[in-house]
Amino acid sequence: MSFFISDALAAAPADAQDPIMSFVPLILIFVVFYFLLIRPQTKRAKEHKKLVSELAKGDEIVTNGGLLGRITQVGDNFVQVKVSDNVEVKIQKQAIANLMPKGTSKEL
Repeated sequence: MSFFISDALAAAPADAQDPIMSFVPLILIFVVFYFLLIRPQTKRAKEHKKLVSELAKGDEIVTNGGLLGRITQVGDNFVQVKVSDNVEVKIQKQAIANLMPKGTSKEL
């Protein structure tokens, strides 16, 4: 019994918790992540894969870089896009961001 140091007391025994109850917060976090992050991302990836597989000659597209054009040729991995008169570029199918309605680009 020192004047400056208090005596150490034994901690009270912890209540025995159910092991499943200790995992409930972790399970709840996973469920929230699934519905807010994982599920929408997989849905978006499926939609993009469907968009890329259904590309056809004459479709008007916008690339990830913002390039607007009309598809003139479709290959396995690449498409040829007419951007302007006498200007055609070849881009990867995965670089296509969106399919535009017909008549969006009047100049082509």
